Amino acid sequence: MEVDVVIVGAGPAGLSTACRLLQLAREAEKELSVCVLEKGAEVGAHILSGAVLETTALDELFPDWKEKGAPVKTAVESDDVYYLPGPEKAIRFPDLLVPKPMRNHGNYIISLGNLCGWLAEQATELGAEIFPGFAAAEVLYHENGSVKGVATGDMGVNAKGEKKDAFEPGFEFHAKYTILAEGCRGHLGKEIIERFELDKDSDPQHYGIGLKEVWEVPDELHKEGLVVHTAGYPTTGDSYAGSSGGFLYHAENNQISLGLIVDLGYTNPYLSPYDEFQKFKQHPVIKQYIKGGKRISYGARALNKGGLNSLPKMSFPGGLLIGCDAGTLNAAKIKGNHTAMRSGMLAAEAMMTKLTQDDVESGQDLTVYGEMIRKSGLYTELHKTRNFSAGFHKFGFWGGSSLTFIEHNIFGGHFPLTFHDKTPDHAQLKPASQARKIDYPKPDGEITFDKLSSVFLSNTNHEEDQPCHLQLKDASIPIEHNLPIYDEPAQRYCPAGVYEVLDEGEDGKRFQINAQNCVHCKTCDIKDPAQNIRWVVPEGAGGPNYPGM
Repeated sequence: MEVDVVIVGAGPAGLSTACRLLQLAREAEKELSVCVLEKGAEVGAHILSGAVLETTALDELFPDWKEKGAPVKTAVESDDVYYLPGPEKAIRFPDLLVPKPMRNHGNYIISLGNLCGWLAEQATELGAEIFPGFAAAEVLYHENGSVKGVATGDMGVNAKGEKKDAFEPGFEFHAKYTILAEGCRGHLGKEIIERFELDKDSDPQHYGIGLKEVWEVPDELHKEGLVVHTAGYPTTGDSYAGSSGGFLYHAENNQISLGLIVDLGYTNPYLSPYDEFQKFKQHPVIKQYIKGGKRISYGARALNKGGLNSLPKMSFPGGLLIGCDAGTLNAAKIKGNHTAMRSGMLAAEAMMTKLTQDDVESGQDLTVYGEMIRKSGLYTELHKTRNFSAGFHKFGFWGGSSLTFIEHNIFGGHFPLTFHDKTPDHAQLKPASQARKIDYPKPDGEITFDKLSSVFLSNTNHEEDQPCHLQLKDASIPIEHNLPIYDEPAQRYCPAGVYEVLDEGEDGKRFQINAQNCVHCKTCDIKDPAQNIRWVVPEGAGGPNYPGM
């Protein structure tokens, strides 16, 4: 299929690119063919975010978004920030001591999945073609090495790699420009970064894993518009994990979104982000709002935390990296949706400078995009918060918190020094012999739950008889290397029970991969200490199907 632009990923970045590009095409009276490929069964199925939305990018993209019925309705009414010293105590920060990026006046509590569904409707009305259930599995290249487009994966291949009766070959999309908007740790984006050495001048990317649940609660527990953020417990002591923190947002319809973000730069191999999340829910600050409620959904997703220092070059011959595929999230604000949208809108403007030319050829390098980013408000925002991740990694919780306050409340985002963290997250783990084991209590079935019942709520499903999408470069490493040194941390850092170490008796230990459970969070691809696990897309439409996350 020959198109002008193919966009991989129907998240806020990819859909904003499509909308803005087609708006510009209308203004220029030029016909453009724009395709958006989405691996989820429907737009929004794989979208997971807190989410408190800063509407600056949406205001620019659709100034009349309220009239158009955008699902952005619950304004933030109050904003509480707590430090939790332990499992029972809480200290509420006075407003004057809250870093400015953490203040949410004028923002909205939303479901990002629902917003993406609405953006997809706008893109379709403008003329975009959106293909849910089409997982882009391969980057296509011209003979000169530039990007030609992408190919979707074959359907109907069994676990041995043989064609089944229902086999359907993948489609090739050839485009003048290929836009990668897969979200955090996109597997095609990872390939492109390595192939074109886009990160040679930047720090390693740093990550967190966000675990989220949605609860439906009685009227007396619900305070629509209340935003709560926490720092400290449970990721303290042996569980310390950099710039980790919790959130609880009172949305509409008596629903509460709550979650925990665990910094993946943690050092203790016995830490389990999922079980830390269960501990978090037992804290009185959180438990008071959900006790007596009903948990209705669960999910998990990695997020970028490196900020500007970790941002790679975002253009390559034949296309662009945008949004969280590049790492535009503002970790100090705990917000990446408006920045992703902004990066997509700038991508559209950069492409339009070329697509208005009749002789534009596939494979050209859009270096103008980098210049536009550097001159934009997006760059200014990320520059102000560039020390957030490195500050917590270098100076610990109190040092990092103090630096954030000084940077923003005293220097107004114009702090003169830049700090760097050159150690990737997977290299931060201590050997198990140097770490203390963490004892996690059993779930109570009311506030805390086991992994498998949580995965059930994520509506995760994959065709079982297909090649495993969690590929080991060396099958011996989990048992022969990771187990003796790190007690194989995959069995704990995965939030979906995908990885197990089984005792086979006289035959020793065996590493089990339950790929059917995978919620596509990408944590294994990030945190495996040997970088032995490679996450690739399964058959299209496989994975979670998040309702309103």
